[in-house]
Amino acid sequence: MVTWRELVTEAEGRLTAAGVPDAAVSARWIGRQATGADATDWAEVEQSDATERRLASFDAMVARRCDGEPLQYVLGAWGFRRLDLLVDRRVLIPRPETEMVAEAALAELDRVAATEGPAQRPVVADLGTGSGAIGLSVALERPGTPVWLTDASADALAVARANLAGLGTAGGRVTLAHGDWFDALPIDLVGSLAVVVANPPYVADRNDLEAQVADWEPLSALLADDRGLAHLFHLVDGAPGWLLGEGALVLEMAPDQVEAVAARAAERFATVDTIIDLAERPRGIVARRPGLAST
Repeated sequence: MVTWRELVTEAEGRLTAAGVPDAAVSARWIGRQATGADATDWAEVEQSDATERRLASFDAMVARRCDGEPLQYVLGAWGFRRLDLLVDRRVLIPRPETEMVAEAALAELDRVAATEGPAQRPVVADLGTGSGAIGLSVALERPGTPVWLTDASADALAVARANLAGLGTAGGRVTLAHGDWFDALPIDLVGSLAVVVANPPYVADRNDLEAQVADWEPLSALLADDRGLAHLFHLVDGAPGWLLGEGALVLEMAPDQVEAVAARAAERFATVDTIIDLAERPRGIVARRPGLAST
């Protein structure tokens, strides 16, 4: 018999030889996934002997990682704020930068809710939702909020639906809709949304992507025309008509796009603020409807 610690050490060597970055981290994550252990349990579990069934799963995941498949896809799930999301090649891998965008959307929701009062539950639309990371975070962290998740990709929406099922009762007021940006929403939501939030495709050229991203993640969720600005400008132009009087648009983008998108938003909104990510870079904007003061 062989212990999980020995297997993980061996796997680290295989991953290093295959040129996988952070081989030790990948090996530990795969070991925990194969055994079902969490970070707290792992110190005890790694001393135990591996079973044949779990060893087969472990070896298969190590082989996939050696082939260059992203760790998140190999594991089949990844954390985002308070969520443990199903992820595979149908959707982008959730990233820490997007957690800051979700944080900004939650702050805007709270601001609108305080203004509107308890008589009306403000509605949030997460457009191009992918795995559902942003919209499901809103549903989980602000219980009872009506949330719309939309995507033009039926495959991506299937992943979001699976993640919604895992949310349990917290997802009771979440609606999924298939379609391109605002076209996916029912017409009766015009003028009634508290927050429109999106992490749209904003990469101008495939060559701008790291090889692992370009080779494994869905390019339709990454690439956009007009120097990567096409979808961002479309959302800025379309959002005002969908927002209620106190509403806001929250968008993620590349740091070098913030100035151009903020300038366009300033022509259509009263105030525009910048979202700063964990690396202290501009990562997005919050644009508020006319008549509002910046917070």
